[in-house]
Amino acid sequence: MKTLFRRILIAVLAMHAWLWPAASAQALDAVTLQLKWTHAFQFAGYYAAKEQGYYREAGLDVTIIEGAPNADPVASVTRGRAEYGVGNSSLLLARKAGLPVVALAVIFQHSPAVLLTPGGDGTQGIADLLGKRIMIESQADELLALLTREGVRTGRFTPVEHSNRPQDLIDGKVEAMTAYVTTEPYYLERAKFAYRAYTPRAAGIDFYGDNLFTTEAEIRAHPGRAKAFRDASLRGWQYAMAHQEQVADLILSKYSRAHSRAFYLYEADAMVALLQTDMIEVGYMNPARWRHIADTYAGLGELPRDFSLRGFLYQSDPKLDLGWLGGALALLAAISVLAAYIYRINRRLATALDDSKRAGRALRLSEERHRLLADHASDLIWTMDLDGRFTYLSPSAEKLLGEDAAAILPRGLAEILTPASAAIAEHGLRGLIAAIRAGLPVPAFRHELEYRRRNGSTVWTEATVNGMRNGAGAFIGLLGVTRDISERRRVEEHIRHLAQHDMLTGLPNRALFSDRLQLALAAARREQRQLAVLFIDLDRFKPVNDHLGHRAGDLLLKEVAQRMLACVRESDSVARIGGDEFVVLLRGVDNADGALGVAEKIRHSLARPYLIAGHELRISASIGAALYPEHGGDENELAKHADIAMYQAKNAGHDRVQLYQAGAHRLAAPD
Repeated sequence: MKTLFRRILIAVLAMHAWLWPAASAQALDAVTLQLKWTHAFQFAGYYAAKEQGYYREAGLDVTIIEGAPNADPVASVTRGRAEYGVGNSSLLLARKAGLPVVALAVIFQHSPAVLLTPGGDGTQGIADLLGKRIMIESQADELLALLTREGVRTGRFTPVEHSNRPQDLIDGKVEAMTAYVTTEPYYLERAKFAYRAYTPRAAGIDFYGDNLFTTEAEIRAHPGRAKAFRDASLRGWQYAMAHQEQVADLILSKYSRAHSRAFYLYEADAMVALLQTDMIEVGYMNPARWRHIADTYAGLGELPRDFSLRGFLYQSDPKLDLGWLGGALALLAAISVLAAYIYRINRRLATALDDSKRAGRALRLSEERHRLLADHASDLIWTMDLDGRFTYLSPSAEKLLGEDAAAILPRGLAEILTPASAAIAEHGLRGLIAAIRAGLPVPAFRHELEYRRRNGSTVWTEATVNGMRNGAGAFIGLLGVTRDISERRRVEEHIRHLAQHDMLTGLPNRALFSDRLQLALAAARREQRQLAVLFIDLDRFKPVNDHLGHRAGDLLLKEVAQRMLACVRESDSVARIGGDEFVVLLRGVDNADGALGVAEKIRHSLARPYLIAGHELRISASIGAALYPEHGGDENELAKHADIAMYQAKNAGHDRVQLYQAGAHRLAAPD
């Protein structure tokens, strides 16, 4: 065991020299950060990192360059005018164009971009912007995607160069403008101008905002500097959001007096919901969210399908060739107390390398302290012999798994993991041990595994395993580090749910409904059975919004969703695809009468009175139905024909159900 901890010390010291090269340097490393816009609270974290000395503590002298309306941070960084920049999710397009940009961290978990229109009796929805003047800025990609999904494609509205003046919307020079929810609304509200804000998230388009980025060349040439800059910047963001008034004063005194203190505080308050620091660590990036963004671009024809994210997302864990200890040390190095301790030990040993007696004492001391570190780590640290038996478990096993380490030690993987996770772990470890015994390169083992706790609950973890050598260099076992990722999985699952569901009603959105319909069609083909698609458009819904406001309209839509769900089976699906448009998938109907029967049930349910905000409301629904395979053999045909049938119901007087008839055409627009 002494040899084990001696090897840990030597390897950690090697890592320390790689991770913190600036620690021993006297001069600060000068780097430049290019902002995407003019100085504002939008970049508060970087100001805080500089003024609080976080960059200096990281060995960096950072110059912050203000952006402008036509600034191009990607060009500044890729052409060498700055090492780091702040950009939006169009970084993916730059990557596709061959520019080697790398996303270091996400600041806004949700993009602040919105589309603003006048309120009151003006525009009632995005679809009403057809042919209208829209003041739109460059790189407003998610807003263009929103317009496209609502049928207002490029070429079907009049684009106006962005003036960055909310007054143009007030004066009626344009019917809509792209904006940030953190800025322009401040001036509209101060002018007492009624407006509507449309967020792409309502249509399932959920982009990241204000992403910190650099280049592959910077990471390759200065990996320690890139990590130090990222960490110091995120530390600055944590400070800024916790000290908003102080940072607002800092902006006014040192960076910009273009806006008032009240404006900066309004901006800061609006940013709270975008950063979501109460749920997610500042800087967190979810690869699934980036995949969603790439797929949205693909839907617009700006990226190929399945565009590779390889190399685009920054990996903060250093990839050192440290043999059996590489993965474990990457995790241990993240513990701040270890970093401080290693630095002290490094300085102490540097003066004693020529004195074997003093070096020996220092090594023995380090072994004792590393034992204390392992025994008090929050992550579970364990070792296993080449027969697959645990030989050590750190005391943190009790906190993670609810049992004393000594009680777990004799058990096998099948006893402490769920069956599915045990199969994954056993297969991976067998492969790793087989490679060790055959003298082959040792494969990496990093998997998410579900442990069974003593009380019957389970906990999701991430395990990293490497081979472990003795002093002679021979493999003697495995070293693993297991981390609790339950909270991370919960957040990721919540984000996945938001990407696939309507935020107001909780129903599946258009994308999720499309996936379910495609799966249902594949099953119907195999089993040679029918299914039906219903298109539902509410009659007389618009006056509710006009007379009672959007809050009443939202409450009505929620009640409509619940009534629809009560009319169908659990195997069926109800989705919201537009403002007052819904679609229903009926699996396994026997004939047209069965589908029409469910449609009539929905129609009668929706026609019953609603008590909303003290008002009794009455609406109805026009419903179109199409059957597979009679009215279409694929998703597009069925959706098109159900939509046509719904229009036929509208034309026939509303509040009715219509089965698609061959040769029918769409003749009117729903109200």
